[in-house]
Amino acid sequence: MGEFTRHCGAPVVYFQAARQAPLADELATLADSVATSDLPDATVAADAAPRTLTAALTLLAAALPDDEPSVVVIDELPWLLEQVDGGAGELQRVWDTRLSKKPVLLLLLGSDLAMMEHLTGPEQPFHGRATEMVIDPLTPADVARMCAADPFDAFDAYLVTGGLPLVAQEWEAGWSVRDFLDHSFGTSTSALVVSGGRVLDSEFPETSLARRVLASIGGRGERTFSAIQSDGGSDVLHPGTLTATLRMLRDKRVVAADEPLSARSAPKNVRYRIADPALRFWLAFVEPALAEVDRGRPDLALARVDRGFAAWRGRAVEPVVRDALSRLLPDATWPHVDQVGGWWPRTNIPEIDLVGTTWNRDVQLVGTIKWRQNPLKADDVAALSTDATSVPGVGAGTPLVGVCPGGADTEGFATVWGAADLLDAWG
Repeated sequence: MGEFTRHCGAPVVYFQAARQAPLADELATLADSVATSDLPDATVAADAAPRTLTAALTLLAAALPDDEPSVVVIDELPWLLEQVDGGAGELQRVWDTRLSKKPVLLLLLGSDLAMMEHLTGPEQPFHGRATEMVIDPLTPADVARMCAADPFDAFDAYLVTGGLPLVAQEWEAGWSVRDFLDHSFGTSTSALVVSGGRVLDSEFPETSLARRVLASIGGRGERTFSAIQSDGGSDVLHPGTLTATLRMLRDKRVVAADEPLSARSAPKNVRYRIADPALRFWLAFVEPALAEVDRGRPDLALARVDRGFAAWRGRAVEPVVRDALSRLLPDATWPHVDQVGGWWPRTNIPEIDLVGTTWNRDVQLVGTIKWRQNPLKADDVAALSTDATSVPGVGAGTPLVGVCPGGADTEGFATVWGAADLLDAWG
């Protein structure tokens, strides 16, 4: 947003709300943002002290020019509206009566996706009045270009940076994961170190139940409801409380709930994972290292990554691979693959990394993901063939596929996708 406002060529008002700030302070800050902007009539807001949101927005409208375009950015809108009963209605009314009559681009931003979507839902103030746009993180292909990385290293860079531009821009061309982490763990103010904390602190207080659940899923790798519930030892979470927390985290797109994909539905075998790419690596490796980084011991943080990165990456890359194949398929080779997922039973043994089906859940392929530079071998084919017999809908003729950056030294797979093939999913 900063790049846009700097280069848009129009006068700009930028206001960012603060969570749980007193309403009087927020309204004064909004008026000051108008008064200190480059609007031609910004002085109308000088020394103003609006007491209501309507008054503050009316002041904004008075400062906007009638004869040239302008831009107004209200960042973290949900935090402003949570301080005002009926605030969304006030904003809608001032838009209809005053702001919409000006040549102004009004940008309403918020990191709380559930709340932002609510504002434009049916029977809500901005239903039919706004164009919605979700600003996603950089894709793996974006990161590859930004970091000048080859396909294999690009996925490493994506997994570590989460696709956050401010983090990725610190990754220099030719760096390995170790090089980047050596740089990032060397200072407590690096983009990687501060990014996850900012994301979490803006939405979830440190002592909240949501933080506990996120630490369980992202920090300790718990995936099942029962494992998350009992992760606190003797302090077992009440099922209803955990259900509500997981629902809230899913609504906010922070956590995802995956069901096994096969010819038979299995909703009771849901597995949870961190959906926000900015938090996956951060919760697993950065948050546990914050104290070490603060006291100048990046070596301890790096040692933790050395011990756990390979196993973590093997798991973390799976949803990224499935996303890529969901974009690439169907194609000429696999014209009937409409859904891509994985499969597992209640015991998690065996786990099948890839399952491709039609919309009617007719299994078209099963596959393995081996994220390594060494090629797939005949024993990988044999292991997949054995394990796949457990998947409902898989028969003797179901094709086997593989994903491996190192390719394959066997003809047992119908298709093998490498890292470069997957990058093509994002253009």
